[in-house]
Amino acid sequence: MSAESDFEIGLIGLGKMGGNMRERLRKAGQTVVGYDRNQAISDAVSLEDLVSKLHAPRKVWVMVPAGEPTRQTVLALGELLESGDVVIDGGNSKYTDDLVHAAKLAEKNIGFVDAGVSGGIWGLKNGYALMVGGDDKHVSLVQPAFDALKPEGEFGFVHAGSVGAGHFAKMVHNGIEYGMMQAYAEGYELLAAVDVVDDVPAIFKSWREGTVIRSWLLDLFDSALSSDPKLDKVRGYAEDSGEGRWTIEAAIDHAVPLPVITASLFARFASRQDESPAMKVVASLRNQFGGHAILPETAAGSQTGEGAGASAGATEHSG
Repeated sequence: MSAESDFEIGLIGLGKMGGNMRERLRKAGQTVVGYDRNQAISDAVSLEDLVSKLHAPRKVWVMVPAGEPTRQTVLALGELLESGDVVIDGGNSKYTDDLVHAAKLAEKNIGFVDAGVSGGIWGLKNGYALMVGGDDKHVSLVQPAFDALKPEGEFGFVHAGSVGAGHFAKMVHNGIEYGMMQAYAEGYELLAAVDVVDDVPAIFKSWREGTVIRSWLLDLFDSALSSDPKLDKVRGYAEDSGEGRWTIEAAIDHAVPLPVITASLFARFASRQDESPAMKVVASLRNQFGGHAILPETAAGSQTGEGAGASAGATEHSG
């Protein structure tokens, strides 16, 4: 058997991202023991059972919502794992949390790796972009999983630096994503507002080749317009995952100007007060790449954001 086929890993949280990651790892010939509160999709009945099914040095990947669910899961693993094992946080955690988790696990000589993951619901087919932080020895233990999850080719993986670097890179990635989506959204609103333009969806479709603004986001927006040309099925309301806010906070801390990313975050705030054609674009794009819920135009109330209302066995991701 090859070294890659001998590789095994535990995976906690089998939601939209985690479930597809388990499948992609298994397609690469790796052994994955998954745990989720939903026992219908779980391979283990508890965290203790998951750990017992793995051989040392154990690698356990956490894919639950950022914040308290991740903190509680990491603390629980710290009581169950042994010296030489490694915990990987693949959720959208704040990079400052990584430093706390790494220090706590280091008390028992358990390694910690933070992994920013991008790819959304398309990652199973296309692979996931991975931004990783941690010591070389800990990253190397998990490298077979990174190699299986990343897209084919030379791009899509980076060991960005020490603990926290992976989630910091993903945070900035999502901040850039905010700005890109907002630019497409504003362009759509202006095109739709004038009488001289007859076919706004056709314009966006034409931009997919030969233009300097072509991108995967543009491809996804074209897909959204193909099924809903005037975005009548979408409410102009867009949540934020938290990473846009953290990006701006970091920019303030380091005196780095981020006018575009800051404005795009504030535009999302505005979308929660008044109906906005531009925010229909942002909501459609978030549905296309991440499977995030779209509220009908007539729906009342507010849309839940990434991770909101999810169990500890599932996580939502932007980008």
